Amino acid sequence: IGGTAVQPGAWAGIVSIQDPWEPGTGHICGGSLISTEWVLTAAHCFINARNTNMWHVVAGATRLTQLGPEVQVRQIKQLWVHEHYIPGEERNNIALLKLDQPVVCSHYIQLGCVPDLTLKVSELETCYIAGWGTTTAKAQRPSDVLQEAKVHLIDVHLCNSSLWYTGAIHTQNLCAGYSVGGIDPCQGDSGSPLVCKDNNAAFFWLVGVASWGKSCARTNQPGVYTSVQHFHDWILVQIDP
Repeated sequence: IGGTAVQPGAWAGIVSIQDPWEPGTGHICGGSLISTEWVLTAAHCFINARNTNMWHVVAGATRLTQLGPEVQVRQIKQLWVHEHYIPGEERNNIALLKLDQPVVCSHYIQLGCVPDLTLKVSELETCYIAGWGTTTAKAQRPSDVLQEAKVHLIDVHLCNSSLWYTGAIHTQNLCAGYSVGGIDPCQGDSGSPLVCKDNNAAFFWLVGVASWGKSCARTNQPGVYTSVQHFHDWILVQIDP
C-alpha cells in the first residue's frame, strides 16, 4: 500500500512464490534469493500448504501476468520451516526453500546480502520494501506489477509501546514504515524483503522478511519484519550443513 511500480531489474533479488491451484497468477508470498539455490521467506506462507513441491518460484519478474525471457521459474525441492515457528504468535516466522535447480544470475536475477552480527542494522537510514501484495486493504487479489516503497526503521521499544503494539514485538523482529501509516505491506507481501543501503557502500543488505502487521498502513501500526540478522546462524546451518 502506498508504493510505486518497479522498473524491471530494480529488485533483482525478489521472487514470487506461487501455488498453481490458486486463482490468477497463484501468487502467495514473496521471497528473496540468498544463493542460487536458496530462497528466504516467511514460515506462515506454508500453514496448511499442500503439494509445495508443485509450487512455482518465479525469479526475475516484474509483471506476473507477462513473464518475459529474463524470467526463470523453479520448483521447490525442499521446504525448511523454522523448527520453533509458532503460528499465531509469529515467533521464528522464517523459512527457507531449496530450488530444484539453481537460478542463473543476470541483470534481472541477483542474490541478497545476509547481514552477520557485526552490522549495526539500527543505524541504516535508507530502507525499502517491495512486493506483489494488495495495493488497498480491501483488495482481493495481489498486485500484478511489483511495487516498492521507501520506509524508515522504527525503534523496537517505540514499536512495542502501549500506543503501538503493546509488547507483541520480539527481539527477533524489526519494525519499519511510518508512524502516520499510509505505506505498508499488505496481503500477499508476506515473506518479501526489507532492504537497507549500507551507510558506506553502494549496496543493500537484506535486513528483514515481511512477517505481520495489524490491518495495513494504519497509524502507529507499522509493518513487522523477521530480522534476518537474528537468524544469520540458523540460515547458515540450513544451507551449508
